[in-house]
Amino acid sequence: MQEISTKPYLLRALYEWCTDNGFTPHIAVRVDGATRVPCQFVRNDEIVLNISFEATSQLQMGNEWIEFSARFSGKSHKIEVQVASVLAIYARKNGQGMAFPVEPAPQGSTSSAGMPRSVEREVPAAEDVAPERSEPIAASAASDDEASKSAGRSHLKVVK
Repeated sequence: MQEISTKPYLLRALYEWCTDNGFTPHIAVRVDGATRVPCQFVRNDEIVLNISFEATSQLQMGNEWIEFSARFSGKSHKIEVQVASVLAIYARKNGQGMAFPVEPAPQGSTSSAGMPRSVEREVPAAEDVAPERSEPIAASAASDDEASKSAGRSHLKVVK
C-alpha cells in the first residue's frame, strides 16, 4: 500500500490555523493541464487563490484535490487544483505559512467522473480582465536586485 503524502494534512492544518486566528488563507498554485482555474488570472503559470470561507463555496480539501466555487470578476467558477500543484499556503495579513517543493504532476489526472480536468479556456472581455497585481507570497527581506536576478524563477522563497 502506498503511503499518503503529508502535504494535504499540512494544507488543512494551516488553513485551520489561519481561520482560527482570523487570517485570510491563500494558496499559490502552479497551473498545468490538470488545473481548472480561470486562465485570465494566471500569471507565469501560477495563480494565487483566496480560500477563505467568505471567498469560497463548497470548499473540499481532499488528499488529491482542492475543489471549490469562487467568483472572479462577478462570475462564478468551479476551481479544481491538485494538491501536488500547491506551491504554498499562507496568511495574507502576515505572510506566515509554508512553501512546498514543486512536485511533478501525476500522469493521467482525471476527475471522479473520468473526464480530464483542464484550465478553463475562456477569452475574457476587456472589462473582465483585472490589472496585473503582484502580491507577495511571503514576507522577505529580498532587495530589488535580488528580485531582478531571479526574474525567470518562481517568486517563492523557502524560509527555514
